[in-house]
Amino acid sequence: MALREDWERQGNWLFRWRSYLPLLIVPLFLVALCSLTTDAVGDARPGRQYWEAFCFILSLFGFAIRCLTVAYVPSGTSGRNTKEQIASQLNTTGIYSIVRHPLYLGNLIMILGLLLFIGVWWFALIGTLLFWTYYERIAFAEEEFLRAQFGAPYLEWAEETPAFLPRFRNWKQPGLTFSTRKLLKREYHGFFAIIASFTCLDILREIIVHTRNPQIHLGWVILFAIGLITYLTLNTLKKKTKILDVPGR
Repeated sequence: MALREDWERQGNWLFRWRSYLPLLIVPLFLVALCSLTTDAVGDARPGRQYWEAFCFILSLFGFAIRCLTVAYVPSGTSGRNTKEQIASQLNTTGIYSIVRHPLYLGNLIMILGLLLFIGVWWFALIGTLLFWTYYERIAFAEEEFLRAQFGAPYLEWAEETPAFLPRFRNWKQPGLTFSTRKLLKREYHGFFAIIASFTCLDILREIIVHTRNPQIHLGWVILFAIGLITYLTLNTLKKKTKILDVPGR
């Protein structure tokens, strides 16, 4: 099998199971946690709270990229489908005018914040390389699909638009208006996932490192409560009502 077809096959497989495969890094994460010492993560260490805040804000920045993408796209594009690639039209305006894979870029930045949060350099390095390869394969398979689906218009757009590093001078006004309801309907899972992940990481670190006297930090508990309430509210609205539905979006 030629390398191009092999990468496409790998990318399609990873695309289908992309919601679950990141969990395979959990064993490596546990090893990283167990390698920590009290001195490395103690609350008294200067700058630890600032580091945690930086990592959290970094992940929120990645989430914001996802939000700016989802809020402008029409129905049938940039979806959460898992069985196969779907695209009813080619997105070339808004954030898609400056980068070809804004959702994957946002995901990578979100994950990077979580990887850095632990404070183990080799875990952050290995995790970043693994997730970069992971999304690179998925992006390659997606581009092969779009090339076959749209032909010359896709090639012209891809020629001018970088895959992951935005080229801001290419900005074109989005074809649709910002849809808050579309955003809330699509991305409340991700918002809660970020908060829940950071809260769990902090609790696990405390339990493993400060075995005799673990402390649950109030700030993360409050954020988790806010995230949970937001998730339950929006999940109920999505499933029980049509408040968040937007025609054509």
